[in-house]
Amino acid sequence: MSHSTPPDDDDASLFRDAIGEVRRLQEAPPPPRKPPPRPSARMAERDEHEALGEFQRGMEALDARSAGDVLSYRREVLSARAFQRLKRGQFSVQDELDLHGATALQAEGLLRRFFAEAHAHDHGCVRVIHGKGQRSDGDAPVLKNLVDRILRQRADVLAFHSAPPAQGGTGAVLVLLARNRR
Repeated sequence: MSHSTPPDDDDASLFRDAIGEVRRLQEAPPPPRKPPPRPSARMAERDEHEALGEFQRGMEALDARSAGDVLSYRREVLSARAFQRLKRGQFSVQDELDLHGATALQAEGLLRRFFAEAHAHDHGCVRVIHGKGQRSDGDAPVLKNLVDRILRQRADVLAFHSAPPAQGGTGAVLVLLARNRR
């Protein structure tokens, strides 16, 4: 068999002859679609709801402090003498956090970051200004009670006490922190 062209070329040319001229179709725009639903922050909403529930349970577990109540707490590892010095405001305050205007959820985050920063700088005594809560809804000052609850739960807090009148009185609390061990 002597063909001048290989059989594959022959099949290809037969195919081209059979289908005729080929032209490229214009690309059609994709069919209209409904936009996807906007993402919702369901997990964040659930977390916030659970956090508020946890905060509420924590508030109910403690006797709520009122605006004029003194906040006071001491771990047994701290001497009574050192605690008396704290109560009198005789420790040098190395940093301060003012929570005025914050919501309970914001205050919790601010406190966490503040104490992480204080720990990083090895501060021994800090002041947290929570206000007296005179604009709080209901009877109990929300931020004051939140600060009381959080400070009692922190392992790095040796003691805290409402500040002397010249340093904020019952609208602020002095906190004595465990120093970093080197």
